[in-house]
Amino acid sequence: MEIRKLKNYINGQWVESKTGRWLEVRNPAKDEVIALCPETTKEEIDRTVKAAQEAFWSWRITPPPRRAKLLFDFHEKLQKHQAEVAELIVNENGKTLPDAIGEITRAMEYVEHACAGPELMKGSHAEDVGTGVDTMYIREPLGPFVFLPPFNFPAMIALYFVWGLAAGDTAIIKSSRLCPMTITRIIEVAEECGFPKGVINLLHGSGSGVGDALITHPGTVGVTFVGSSRVGEHVYKTAINHDKRAQCQGGAKNHVLIAEDAVIDEVMQNVVDSCFGHVGERCFAVSNVLAVEKIYDKVKERFIELSKKLVLGYGMDKGVTLGPVVSRDALDKILKEVDRGIKDGAKLILDGRNPKVEKYPKGYFLGPTVFEAEPEMRIFQEEVFGPARCLKKVKNLAEGVEVINRSPYGHTANLYTENGGWAREFARLVQVGQVGINIGTPAPIAYFPVGGKKISMFGDIRGRANEAIDFYTDKKVIISRWHSSFHGVAKSLDDGFAMKYAKE
Repeated sequence: MEIRKLKNYINGQWVESKTGRWLEVRNPAKDEVIALCPETTKEEIDRTVKAAQEAFWSWRITPPPRRAKLLFDFHEKLQKHQAEVAELIVNENGKTLPDAIGEITRAMEYVEHACAGPELMKGSHAEDVGTGVDTMYIREPLGPFVFLPPFNFPAMIALYFVWGLAAGDTAIIKSSRLCPMTITRIIEVAEECGFPKGVINLLHGSGSGVGDALITHPGTVGVTFVGSSRVGEHVYKTAINHDKRAQCQGGAKNHVLIAEDAVIDEVMQNVVDSCFGHVGERCFAVSNVLAVEKIYDKVKERFIELSKKLVLGYGMDKGVTLGPVVSRDALDKILKEVDRGIKDGAKLILDGRNPKVEKYPKGYFLGPTVFEAEPEMRIFQEEVFGPARCLKKVKNLAEGVEVINRSPYGHTANLYTENGGWAREFARLVQVGQVGINIGTPAPIAYFPVGGKKISMFGDIRGRANEAIDFYTDKKVIISRWHSSFHGVAKSLDDGFAMKYAKE
């Protein structure tokens, strides 16, 4: 198999990096190198930022309908390549083909929403706020934005940049160094649409090298980041300390709470899918399953039973429902957390370590791994980005809410119940950004915002949809008074109407 050397996309051209350092991209199911990703040089970063700056003003004054037309074309062309992009996701990320198709399907919805740019970019106007004084605000794009997507959704999150384009900004995307092939193909498709040179740029490399250099570069105006809370905090502080806008979505430790009236036989498959879909490598994955004591044993039994039915393997093979984690390092980190959980006294009730996957013995596989644990334990509190999950018995819903709110994360919380009153109260009390009721993964549709609370979100404007336009633009307020050249006309018109109605 030929190993592809990935190129950067700078000012409308694919350019091979002059770097001396190349990073391996591996198929995690086969442990095979499938591409080499450059650690982009400082000179190449400077050239990219300059190109994005020079392209900005022309793109900024391009009428929003024309920008939208290019995005419509991009959507149409990307739609034709969905299967190809999904296969790339499987091969560099490890998720199953159905999960990859689900990702690209949602990603397409981002482009669809961004096509509404002409509507989204509208300002506001108020007449006669004072004598002869009108006030309005217009939305102004700001300049080159940096986009730092994570490895776990290399198509979907990378496509956040379409909202920046719709707003009139230029974009510099730094690919995930683990999964750079997907966004490379997406930008190749975008190139076919005829976006002006410098409007879209793609660089490869590490976060600590290329990412930090882009954030601190004097020519960029802001950054959108999705990843771990530790890195998100670093990106946020670095950006704001360099007078940049920052929108940083961090990690999660999501909970489901199962009430005694939940329809167990119907909901448990959804719970298991929410825990292990995308091999647990997503910020919306359920980490901790809480069940009230009256039904806990039944929930536990059913959860283990369904978890054991998951089939490990290469995501392109039929029947596979759980792929590998993304890298050997990721697997080693998860295994250390499992060992730490056992050491801390958590009870391991399903051990997924060292699974036998006959066709792919070198893959980075971990089967469903389930603990019974307490909130003070690390395995219960800290994000484990993989298929290691915890169960806990709670006395009642009140204790369940208390456990959820003790978490330092605040991304999602979910309740399974048939009681509307319980659901309403739960939604009001849990300190999270997204709430699910009988839905284990409450990921908002593309035209709703997304983001968490506490250390799950750094910044005050959430991602996606209309809030994305708020982030990628500034509201300029214009207050004006004009001395009329039709002096007295308005008064005579008013007098004329008054006389007319008086006669009638």
